Amino acid sequence: MLELMPLLPDGRALRVLCLGAHCDDIEIGCGGTLLALQQVGIVGRIDWVVLSGSAARRAETAEARERLVKETARGELLFGDFQDGAMPAQYREVKAFIEALKAWPVPDLVFTHAREDRHQDHRLVNEMTWNTFRDQLVLEYEIPKWDGGLGQPNFYMPITRSLGEQKIAALLECFGSQAGRDWFTSDLFAGMLRLRGMECRSESGWAEAFHARKLRFHPGASSQS
Repeated sequence: MLELMPLLPDGRALRVLCLGAHCDDIEIGCGGTLLALQQVGIVGRIDWVVLSGSAARRAETAEARERLVKETARGELLFGDFQDGAMPAQYREVKAFIEALKAWPVPDLVFTHAREDRHQDHRLVNEMTWNTFRDQLVLEYEIPKWDGGLGQPNFYMPITRSLGEQKIAALLECFGSQAGRDWFTSDLFAGMLRLRGMECRSESGWAEAFHARKLRFHPGASSQS
């Protein structure tokens, strides 16, 4: 695991890897946090990996990524061809796909789905994330859904209201394919941010939350790059 407060020996900025089973998962789960990390200038590269999605959905993701990631921080954008809702049936192929990401620059921070997520695709991506990235800080993000399962997070990222609204605008304006879904609404996304902001006493009242399974705090220690 990366140290909770990493000291990068070569003075470079953080390398971040975002993993999502479907188009819009990353944006929903950690879009505000990505904006906040870039705002304070500690991120140098953000790689974006989505395991499934039609051509139209991929175009939506590409547009949303452009809204959420500065051009100078954009790393790889990779899509897999796995079937939505049936990824566990492609277990071996999904594992090979995520293992192949080891050929990329080693990330310092990985965002992925929560282990207890009710969606089978999400749980599989989480499992493969932990199998593959064992020396990185892994933060598991939340996806609201009709069958619940949000759980009780233990890692919070306060964000400004402006950044929260920027995240919500990217979701609603880029993902037109989701406009008919009763849960894909501004008030739901804002409600999530406000709830987590209240829980961590964010100064703005807004925050994103994550599950951090393993954290190590060792002041003065260097991470391995």
